[in-house]
This record gives sequence, structure tokens and C-alpha cells, in this order.
Amino acid sequence: MVEKWLSGRMTKTLFEEIRASVTNNSNDDRSFWRPVLPWGGVYTIKAGRKAMACTPLYVRISLKNTCSIDGFLMLLYVILSENENFRRELPNYLGKEFVERFLYLMDSCKFTTVKLLWIWDKMEKCQYKSEIHKASLEIDLFGNEHENFTRNLENLMSTIQETFCSNGRCPARSQEDQRKTIIICPSHDSLLGDVIQAAVDELFCPRTELCEELGYTLEGATLFSKEEHHYSAAFMIDGNWMHYDGLRTENLVFLNKPPELLLLSSLVYIRD
Repeated sequence: MVEKWLSGRMTKTLFEEIRASVTNNSNDDRSFWRPVLPWGGVYTIKAGRKAMACTPLYVRISLKNTCSIDGFLMLLYVILSENENFRRELPNYLGKEFVERFLYLMDSCKFTTVKLLWIWDKMEKCQYKSEIHKASLEIDLFGNEHENFTRNLENLMSTIQETFCSNGRCPARSQEDQRKTIIICPSHDSLLGDVIQAAVDELFCPRTELCEELGYTLEGATLFSKEEHHYSAAFMIDGNWMHYDGLRTENLVFLNKPPELLLLSSLVYIRD
């Protein structure tokens, strides 16, 4: 169990609180007791003081349409919290300081700051719209998940394929080919192309797919509502699937059946 000491008291991380809430509640309709990573967000900056009145001047940063990053941020936090190998490997791609800061902010429930960390540290200015309204900056993340999240992880999702020819007279005995798409091969007992559908039909049951000598385990999924033009996410804790939806008041709920009226957007596999 990962725990923190704050003000002389031992407290659980946010992930451990969620895990305890799931395992200690037998109600099929159970949900986490407080909102986690809610949609949007407002961040207030103390910008300076007025010369005459000496009253603080605050500038607001308002975030809107954040669901295009919210689901993946939630999945990133859960996977980092329970997968030690991933936690050791990810800093090589995103940076140690970013990963440590991200986990600290999530565990501190500073959810708007978490989103700003991703926006300013990992996104390019051209990926989002921003407007100034008086003393408020509004950042609009309207778009899809690839535009605002996964395209910024291309180095993490890429693999280098090395080939070597045993013929001494070969003009190119050693070659490297960087690929940004990993093909998950279905098992022999399933039809080609059935991997994604099977994961949906079985309520995203965790399974390991083999790609040559590497195994990939399904860790989560993102979902899309055509009616609301909105993304959400699903992930597993201790054998229980949870549905995260930043728009809802109770936005982290137990998932005991496939979510209705939602389309599968992405499946998230992690290499074993």
C-alpha cells in the first residue's frame, strides 16, 4: 500500500481511497464518495496588488471541454498507481519531474492543476484555443482524444523493430524500423478482428494478447457518447470495473454491466 505522511498523520493516496471504497462496499450501485477529476475547472492566480487600495488582484483560468484529456488522465493515474513496471518506465518518456508532479497533484485532489500541467507541459499551443475575457483566460479543449492526448505520446507508443541478416554479403545486415502502431494479434481460437469486439462483449475483461514475444494486458478503455459529444473512461480495480465520467455528480461508479449508448473510443494496453 502506498501512503503519505501529512501533518504528522498517515493518510492514504487517492487511489487507495478509491480501492478501499470499492472493496468495502457490497452495493452493486456503489460509487466513490466524492467527485474525481471533474469536467472543466477554474484556477485562480494571485497576479498582483492595486497600488491605491492594496487589495489582491486575481486572474482566473477557466477550462472547458476537458473530457478530451480527462479520461486518459484518469487512466494514467490508475495505471501508474498499481503498475510498478509502468511507473518505472514512464519517466523515461514523460520525464521524472512530470510523473512525480502529476501523482502529487492527483493525490492532493488538485484536479484543475493536473489538467494545466498536461496542457502546458505536454501540449502545443496550436492544440487548443484560448481567449481572454477581462481578467480571465479561457482554455477550450474541444476536440478528440488523439488531438489532445495520444498524439503527445507517440514516443511512448512507438517500438523499434530490429532486423539482422546472417548473410555476410548482405548490403544492409542490420536495420532499425521505428513503428508507431503496435499490432495486437488475436489468439488462435478467435476470428481475425474480433479482439476489440470481444473485449466490449465481455465488459472489457482483462486479457493478455501476444505480439511476437511480448504480452500486452488490457488496462482500460475510453468511451464516447455521440449524443453528448463527450468522452468517459473505464478501468479495473481489484477485479471490479469502474466507470469514470467527469460530467456526472457521482463521476466514479461501479460498472456491473456494459455501459449503454456509449461507443468504444480506445483500448489501453500496457506491455507486460
